[in-house]
Amino acid sequence: MLRKTLTFLLLCVLLLFLVQLGLFAYRYFGDTPTLPVSNVPAEHITLPGITQAGSLGINANEIHYEDASIPFIDLFRVASPFAENVLGLRSDNVQYDSNGWPTDLRGGEAGTKFLGKLPPEILPEGDYSVLYDGVGKLRYGHDVKVVSQAAGREVIRFVAGADGLLDASVVITQTDSANPLRNIRILPPGGICQHDPLTWVMTAQACAPAGDYLAFERYYQSIVFNPDYLRFMKDFSTIRFMGMSGITRNPVVHWQDRPRLEEANWGGTYGARGVPVEVMVDLANRLNKDAWFNLPHAADDEYMRSFAAYVRDHLQPNLKVYLEYTNEAWNTTFSHSEYTQKKGIELGYGNHAVEAGYRYYAQRSRELFALWEDVFGGRERFVRVLGAWDTRPDITQKLLNYDETYRFVDAVAIAPYFGGNVKGFRESTTVDEIFALTTDPESYRSLPEVLKMVGKQATLAQQYGLDLLGYEGGQGLVDWVTRDAAQHPNPLFFAANRDPRMGALYRDFLNGWQAAGGKLLMLFSAPRTCQWYGCWGLKEHIRQPREQAYKYAAVMDVMAENAATQVAASTPASVEPASPQKPR
Repeated sequence: MLRKTLTFLLLCVLLLFLVQLGLFAYRYFGDTPTLPVSNVPAEHITLPGITQAGSLGINANEIHYEDASIPFIDLFRVASPFAENVLGLRSDNVQYDSNGWPTDLRGGEAGTKFLGKLPPEILPEGDYSVLYDGVGKLRYGHDVKVVSQAAGREVIRFVAGADGLLDASVVITQTDSANPLRNIRILPPGGICQHDPLTWVMTAQACAPAGDYLAFERYYQSIVFNPDYLRFMKDFSTIRFMGMSGITRNPVVHWQDRPRLEEANWGGTYGARGVPVEVMVDLANRLNKDAWFNLPHAADDEYMRSFAAYVRDHLQPNLKVYLEYTNEAWNTTFSHSEYTQKKGIELGYGNHAVEAGYRYYAQRSRELFALWEDVFGGRERFVRVLGAWDTRPDITQKLLNYDETYRFVDAVAIAPYFGGNVKGFRESTTVDEIFALTTDPESYRSLPEVLKMVGKQATLAQQYGLDLLGYEGGQGLVDWVTRDAAQHPNPLFFAANRDPRMGALYRDFLNGWQAAGGKLLMLFSAPRTCQWYGCWGLKEHIRQPREQAYKYAAVMDVMAENAATQVAASTPASVEPASPQKPR
C-alpha cells in the first residue's frame, strides 16, 4: 500500500514538472512572448540621451484620456481614477486602496476610460497587450475588440466607431479581495531600437544589424515615453510642465498628497490628475531640456522645499529651471485667483479683493524663490518668473512694485494670444472674415494689437532690468460660451487653424515677438484635438504629418531660421588663424 502511494505521488510530481516545462517552452519559444506578471517587474535598460537645440519652448498637456499627445507608452497612465466613475457604473460601494485600485467590488463594478475622442491614426494598428497582477476579470468597452484572454495577460485591438473616433474603456468585473486585480498596463505592439528611442518600430528586424530591439511589452518601465512624443518634444528648448503637473484648480497643500508613481493612473479631473515630479524630471533629462515648473497655489513651505530638493538632486545640473508660483493668479476664472484674494485680505492687504490678491501673489512668489534659493544654496540654476497679464502692463507694474518685488525676480512672463474679437467672430460667416479680424489693427486682440502690447511689456521689464518671457502664446480663437464643437463659430475656428494662412500668421507672430523684445516663448501647446474649448495644439494629434499642421510647420521653420542666424553670427569672417597682435 505504501509503495503504491509513493508511486502515485512520484507520478504526480513528474506530471507537474512536465506541465511547468511545457509552460516554460511556450512562454519563451512560442509565437506570442509574454511577461511574468505576478510581482515580476519589466526589464530595465539604459537608453541614450537626446540633444537637440531649440529657440522656443512648449507647454506639455494635462493628463487625460482625450490628450492627443499620447505621452506614455503605457496607455493606462492617462486613465481617470476608478473612483471618478466616468463610465457611470454601479460602484457606490466599491472600496479602494491608497493608490486607487479597487480592492472589494461589493457587488458592483469599477471602470475607467483610457482613450477618448481621438483620431484612429494616432496609434498604430495591431495587438495591444493588457497586463495585470492579482486575480479577477476584465471587460472592455467602446471601440475595444478582445483578441484573447488569459490570466495576467490579455490582447485587444482598437476599431474606430461609427463617429470615426477612438474611445476605449476597461471595467473590473471581478476581483479577489485577498489578491485584487491591479497594476493594469496597456502596451502597444512593437518597440524601439535601443540606439534610437525616437522611432517606433514594429519588429526586431527593423533594428538589424545591431540587434538591440526593445519591445514595449518587455521594457515599458525603461522606455516610459511614447517615441512619437519624444520626437515631437525634442525640437523645443524648454518644457513647461504646468498642465502635466496638474496644478490647475488643484488645492493640494502637503507634499504627501502630491502625484505619486505608485498611483493607479495619473489622469482625471481637476485636483486629481497630475504627473509625479520624478516623471517630469525624467522627461527633461532624457531630452536634455530646460524645465519650467509651476508650484500649486496652496502648497505649503514643506511642499515647495521638497519639490526643490528633488529637482536639485535629480535634474541634470546643466539644465536650467524656470520657477513660477501657480498659474495666472490674476485670472478670476481660476480658483488660484480666489485663493490669493482671500489670503491677501487675511493678511490685511486691503478690502479690495483683486488688489489684495495681486499683492499676495507677489509676496508668495518672493517666498517661493527664497525657499528654492535656500535649498539650492544659490540661484544660479533657476530663473525666478513672475506671471503677468499680457494686455495689462499696469498690473505688471503693480506686481513689480509691491514691496520692491522687482528686486527678487529675474523675468516677467505673459501669455500673448492673438485673435480675441469674439463679438466679431460670432457675426462672421466665412474663414476669410476670421482672418480679417485677426489681422486688423483695430480689432480687439488682433495680432498687431497683441504685438504692440508685447512691446510695452518688454519696455517695462527692461526698465526694471528684467527679461520678458512668454509662459504661453499662440492663436486664441475660442468662444467660451459654446459647449459643442459644431456650434458657431467653432467650425470657422477649426477651419482657420487648418488653413495655410494660420502658418503665415504664426511666422509673423514669432518674428514680431522677438522684434518687440520678447525672449523665451513657451508655445501653447503640445498636440491637441480641436474642441469647443479651443484648437490649441500645434498639431491635432501626435502623428499628424508636418504638411498638414501649418502652425507646427511655421514654428519649425522659424526655429531653423533662428538656428541658422546663430550659426552665421558665430562663424568667423575668415578662416585664417587669428593673430594675437590684432585687436578684437
